[in-house]
Amino acid sequence: MFPTGFVWGAATSAYQIEGALTADGRGRSIWDTFCAQDGRIVGGDNAEVAIDHYNRYREDVKLMADLGLTAYRFSVSWPRIQPDGSGAYSGKGLDFYKRLVDELLSYGIDPWLTLYHWDLPQALEDAGGWPSRDTSKRFADFAATVHAELGDRVRNWSTVNEPWCAAFLGYASGEHAPGRREPAAALRAAHHLNLAHGLAVQAMRAQNADSLIGGCVNVYPVTPATGSEADQDAARRIDGLQNRFFLDALLKGSYPEDVLADLSHLSDMEFIQDGDLATIAAPIDMLLINYYSRFTVSGAPGGAASAAAAPTDSGSPWIGSEHVGFVNGGRPVTSMGWEVDDSGLREMLRRIADEYPRIPLYISENGAAYDDVIGEDGTVHDPDRVAYIDAHLRICHAAIESGIPLQGYFAWSLMDNFEWAWGYGKRFGLVYVDYETQARTMKSSALWYADTIRHGGLLGRAQ
Repeated sequence: MFPTGFVWGAATSAYQIEGALTADGRGRSIWDTFCAQDGRIVGGDNAEVAIDHYNRYREDVKLMADLGLTAYRFSVSWPRIQPDGSGAYSGKGLDFYKRLVDELLSYGIDPWLTLYHWDLPQALEDAGGWPSRDTSKRFADFAATVHAELGDRVRNWSTVNEPWCAAFLGYASGEHAPGRREPAAALRAAHHLNLAHGLAVQAMRAQNADSLIGGCVNVYPVTPATGSEADQDAARRIDGLQNRFFLDALLKGSYPEDVLADLSHLSDMEFIQDGDLATIAAPIDMLLINYYSRFTVSGAPGGAASAAAAPTDSGSPWIGSEHVGFVNGGRPVTSMGWEVDDSGLREMLRRIADEYPRIPLYISENGAAYDDVIGEDGTVHDPDRVAYIDAHLRICHAAIESGIPLQGYFAWSLMDNFEWAWGYGKRFGLVYVDYETQARTMKSSALWYADTIRHGGLLGRAQ
């Protein structure tokens, strides 16, 4: 049994579900531009319709209520609210999120609002994007406006979702929008995304001290393939860039010296100005953790390529460590090619609890993509996903029992949706979506999760 008050949630992001890309004055985002370019998205897919949540949000909130969710984590679309990323705000865009929040509250579902899940207004990218310091300031202004409009009914806020992805997949590998392959620019982007978090925290805190505000990071335990010096150094490098660069900044107010040394050939770090790290480490109320898998790495010459290759042609996101290979550790994999390793969640929760200042923790994303199909009887049977979530929730329970301040879990994702560069070919949802008809069908994982929530815990190991 989980403690009374444990948060049972599911998560989505605006660009992946909303559609309606030109409705009510919404501006253009970097993902709109990216999807329009040949070869960027598997199958040439785009998010013009996605799962039509903009028009079907009431139906979707009813699904959440049927699941028994106590919380729903969603993001707002920056270009829907502020079409050019600066200047005028769209009243219609803000009104959509007010309607969504009111609908959630009418069912007793707590709204958890994420301010940025990668859909930067194209106008800001044209002005330099995240490698430009000014984008951080624009984000703080945006955060303050959304908070002023919704802070009376939304208590839980997070700033930037997975800054690692936005910086290094967007500006180094080019796998994500805006599709640039500029390692030095990616490093500046990573810092400015961190700075945007800190500036937004300050802006929101000044408006309402009662709001609960957190940062959100995607973490991976990193294991050397062997005990060799090269493999150990590879693990140090990848852990530094994936985990410590962001955790240390948010929770300690510093960047790891070894990581800066690894990257010194790219920059003299002049973009890190006096006071930046203190701003980034502005006190927060919680840390949101996204966890999916473990990395096993090798620094040997000619090391194995990543077992989970990018969906389309791309460079390496591992700036300064492009030589590192990613080795298949021999574990079962999801349809994304990601290894299933619930023990890695235990490892990262313990590490964060032991190595950083104590702070409430939430699993803000955890889930798996599998090749789901609707059976002849109209049901979707997904036992692998049930087993995945069950195993990770058992780790969560054990963590709580051991004294780790873990207070909630959000499954990724509530519904099948647009999976970024993978298009519609990968399904993470608890709810199956027929993309032709937009019909929603609860998978067996949704029914299992609803039963778990109803009982406040796990009744027996999933089969």
